[in-house]
Amino acid sequence: MSRAEPAPPDPARDACLALSLFLTAPAQLGGLSLRGSGPAREALLEMLRDTGVAVRRMPAHVDDERLLGGVDLAASLASGRTVRARGLLEEIAGGVLVVPLAERLDHAIAGRLAQALDGDARFGLVLLDDGTEDEGPPAALLERIAFHCDLTRAGLMESALRSADPANVAPLDEEALHALAATAAALGVESIRALNFASATARAHAALEGRGTVSEEDIAAAARLVLGPRATRLPEMSEQPEEEPAPPPEDTDAGERDEASDPGDNPLDDVVLDAALASIPPDLLARLAEGKARRSSGSGGGRKRISGLRGKPLSARPGSPRSGARLALVDTLRAAVPWQQLRRREYEAANDRLIIRSSDIRVRRYEERSGRVTIFCVDASGSAAAARLAEAKGAVELMLAQAYVTRSEVALVAFRGTGAELLLPPTRSLTRARRVLSGMPGGGGTPLALGLQAGHQLAEAVQTRGKTAHLVILTDGRANIDAEGKGGRPQAKADALDAARAIAARGIDALLVDISARTAPEAGELAQAMHARFLALPMADAAKLHAAVSAAAPRARAA
Repeated sequence: MSRAEPAPPDPARDACLALSLFLTAPAQLGGLSLRGSGPAREALLEMLRDTGVAVRRMPAHVDDERLLGGVDLAASLASGRTVRARGLLEEIAGGVLVVPLAERLDHAIAGRLAQALDGDARFGLVLLDDGTEDEGPPAALLERIAFHCDLTRAGLMESALRSADPANVAPLDEEALHALAATAAALGVESIRALNFASATARAHAALEGRGTVSEEDIAAAARLVLGPRATRLPEMSEQPEEEPAPPPEDTDAGERDEASDPGDNPLDDVVLDAALASIPPDLLARLAEGKARRSSGSGGGRKRISGLRGKPLSARPGSPRSGARLALVDTLRAAVPWQQLRRREYEAANDRLIIRSSDIRVRRYEERSGRVTIFCVDASGSAAAARLAEAKGAVELMLAQAYVTRSEVALVAFRGTGAELLLPPTRSLTRARRVLSGMPGGGGTPLALGLQAGHQLAEAVQTRGKTAHLVILTDGRANIDAEGKGGRPQAKADALDAARAIAARGIDALLVDISARTAPEAGELAQAMHARFLALPMADAAKLHAAVSAAAPRARAA
């Protein structure tokens, strides 16, 4: 049975419909994320404010005290007793909380919001997502809101918000529930929450259209708005048999001729799946086909780490203002105020002076992201490896061209003959790199162990300076020079495996690229000993090598 081609959805109209559905059933649908800044998003937020619903914008650096409530320091000091201040979530009860820069939201704050959404807090969430291609809001929040709207290609917002009461809409029947579940399974959507959102969306859509029962159109809208944006794979399409030429039309009326191609005859599962597929952008379909998916809260920098001096401010923690840590005075006073009456009785103090103990002291914390250094260790031995030097040079140049964008550096270690040499220390200088690369020699034996040791030492030196090291080793894995600079394959292989295990023991991220004409077992064995990702690129050029190294770069991880 052929499927009718649905009209491509309008992102602005769908976002407006999603917000209307959320306003119709806020407790069941949680909220929505709006990816991409622009006039359409601003117009949508303006319409939301005009509905009369309480809308509050969350400060970018909100802390636990402001979010969940705590001691009102000024009122407590003035009254001499503990006065509690309401938190933002308590203030916004019954309204909508707008979270700007959701792709950079601290994971601890995201956890607090997710916990509040799971609990008794009565608020909706609108996530403003301004991330680049591989960035996105925390997965814990995306899981708890029904709609993920992409406005990056949206035009003008010409629709208007609506709302209705879904209480009079009948629950979905078995066929409708089966259609949603089958569509979710076909698209790789495994979350039960998504199915619940889809069911609630169908009922809310029926209420908006003034229907008392859910129709096929409501189910399709739910699949398009809820399941389509969550797709993680393409459905398996059954091969369609070639259609035989249609027989010449007989003398029948037009109504009989159209009856066979009536899309209303399609099973509900097919109609719902077509609606969900129509909501997936063409480039996302291509990315899904390649097995790539958008990352959540990624970044081009290195690992996150807690700092006492600089970076993104975090909530204060108990501690001592030593080793450069800064005192969080206000947070310290907040911690001490609730205990003043008890302490005054304990010490029989007659005045109103604050009694502060060491357990009250709070220090400031910051989160900074370290720079990343990609260290290329290139096997420059022999004619086969030397043939790949031009590709390695080109890959290094391409990585350097992105250095200013990703805040990363590159370094180059070459091993050949009887030793390894650091040809290019960590740098962002493209001019310097080109000058060094142009004179990079090749030929001789393969001192693989010495090359790995040189890369290991450089990686440890990089990490000592507070940066994240990423090793990229280009070799065929066939060592013939041992760690002492002497010939002999058995000892050379044993030394290379020992050097690889030392890299694994230090937990250094590594990628081994097999540059032999045919995938060599030695290279795979070496990657396994190193706990490194393995990539065979027998026919790669500089651009493919650069793309492979960029794709295999380690994701930022919390320290």
